[in-house]
Amino acid sequence: MKTEQELARAQQDRWQRAYDENPRLHGSEPSAAARWTVRLFGAAGIDDVLELGAGHGRDALYLARQGFSVHATDFSESALDQLRLDAQRDGLDDRVTAALHDVRDPLPPADATVNAVYANLLLNMAFTRSQLRSLMNEVRRVLRPGGLFVYSVWSTEDPHFGKCPEVGDGLYAKDGFAGRFFDRELIGELADHWELGGADAYDEGPRKLWRVTQAKPA
Repeated sequence: MKTEQELARAQQDRWQRAYDENPRLHGSEPSAAARWTVRLFGAAGIDDVLELGAGHGRDALYLARQGFSVHATDFSESALDQLRLDAQRDGLDDRVTAALHDVRDPLPPADATVNAVYANLLLNMAFTRSQLRSLMNEVRRVLRPGGLFVYSVWSTEDPHFGKCPEVGDGLYAKDGFAGRFFDRELIGELADHWELGGADAYDEGPRKLWRVTQAKPA
């Protein structure tokens, strides 16, 4: 297995190439997770969101169209360039900011300054379990007491689970991309020191996923 640093660099290069070749890699429609999250955050009176792993911004732009201010981060400059162009084209650049950031590093916000964090299909990327725990700690650090974190990940019930070569530490790889499938046990492990609001299984096309909602204790 590659070292953590080698794996991270290889994945960053692979995603950068993917966005260079196809700037709107994931299409323009928002994810099912984003549609659900808009309702949750709206009901909670939240109006600003930190999105991690925003890619080219299909969910960030959707959140902005629904009235949220969004600070989007990703580790692909090509993806963020597309996000900025689309935000400007749609007149949303006053609601959307984008910054290059690898979530393996500490998150930029200061302690207890963020109302809500959102991440669609980020946590199932090529992170070790240790890196996932560190990321959870960072998200909890930047959230205000009572702040919400919503994330979605691939489920071990997904038809692709176990069909690709395993590259170590529970990660699987295909076409140069590495990722992890989550079971209920891992969700519970990562919710340690959080208030777990729900872990809901759902389908999006042929994929089977988890949508997880948790809050920083007040």
